[in-house]
Amino acid sequence: MFTAIDHVGIAVADLEAAVEHHRRVLGLEPAHREVVESQGVEEVLFAVGDAYVQLLGALGPDTPVGRFLERRGPGLHHVAYRVEDLAGALERLREGGVPLIDEEPRPGSRGTRIAFVHPRGTGGVLVELVEAPSGGADGAS
Repeated sequence: MFTAIDHVGIAVADLEAAVEHHRRVLGLEPAHREVVESQGVEEVLFAVGDAYVQLLGALGPDTPVGRFLERRGPGLHHVAYRVEDLAGALERLREGGVPLIDEEPRPGSRGTRIAFVHPRGTGGVLVELVEAPSGGADGAS
């Protein structure tokens, strides 16, 4: 079902400072930047091998990442796995009794389709499933 780790999402309080830290300290350059209004975030992706580190800045305090930052502060937000068939993966998880946040795929960044799995079903970790757009380009959202 999962073909690879797509990205690790990290919630940050100050996106610009976090981007600069990744550049200066880790020697990484952004591979992609996008505002995803539907998720209430601005993301910056850094390619690391075949996966990404995704920095997430909240567009406001009433967004999922904004609420996460208020409750927990900056840090690991989620782990995302690539899947070839997102609808099929959701159906298998549903049949296995795994609680889903998204019952149906929704648009992600870079033309991907995504869905989130509730941490209750994944050992306390928020999991995102990512399906690349037709044509196979890897993406993260």
